[in-house]
Amino acid sequence: MVLAGGRSSRMGTPKAALEWHGSTLLRRTVGIAARATNGPVVVVRAVGQDLPDLPAGTQVVDDPRDGKGPVQGIAAGLTALDGRAEAAFISSTDMPFLHPAFIRRVLRVLADDAAVDVALPVARGYPQPLAAAYRVRLAEAAERLVKEDRLRPAFLFDECLVTRLDDDALRRDPLLGALDPDLDSVLNVNTLADYQEARARPAPEVTVQLFGALARGGSGPAPRAVRAATVAAAASAVGLTFDRYVTAALNGDQITRDPATPLATGDLVYFMSADAGG
Repeated sequence: MVLAGGRSSRMGTPKAALEWHGSTLLRRTVGIAARATNGPVVVVRAVGQDLPDLPAGTQVVDDPRDGKGPVQGIAAGLTALDGRAEAAFISSTDMPFLHPAFIRRVLRVLADDAAVDVALPVARGYPQPLAAAYRVRLAEAAERLVKEDRLRPAFLFDECLVTRLDDDALRRDPLLGALDPDLDSVLNVNTLADYQEARARPAPEVTVQLFGALARGGSGPAPRAVRAATVAAAASAVGLTFDRYVTAALNGDQITRDPATPLATGDLVYFMSADAGG
């Protein structure tokens, strides 16, 4: 679940629509969430807020009370997931380095212990309520807190069982520790300077390999390390046009034909002809 937010007073434009390596911040966040959860993805927006293009199947719901902060967005999103999921990873839209391994690590807390209501990272020195996992059953409590005008996530945490994950606990996950050791997953962009600094970073380093006819007609079958933030950019980096005749498999199991599918550091991207990819 992603909270799209509204217009940023510090940037003068909605964060959701900010360009990110040929895509947008919101499109990237939604795509990363979809890759990590394999479940429904809900975007909570302000009423009437224009959103950039999103992946097929993304559900958009309106935040019914403007200006009520993240607890209202949490309530709206969890309500939309009622009956469709037991737990949700909730993210703001402005964390461009969010890694699938981070999402999976946080969600695993709820998968391992049915009594826990919230898995709350306390990363890089701060609690991260908008990079955390919540039980969908908390929707009613969150809605009640909004009606009581108790709008801080801490009020919700006071009413449920919370497991807090510090930096060491997060890094003990082997995959997350290897791919995001600095926990950049929780870095957000609050100002124009933040955005410009983040955007100036190189795209994620991924490994590309071609199979079948693509290997014979392209750069060969040997794996190649490239910098790419999307599947289309990874294809372009090895001289391949990602069109309807090409299929990508991420890390050997996630099949996509969407050129805007976001990539993260450490991804293995396998390209094959669409006929071979099924």
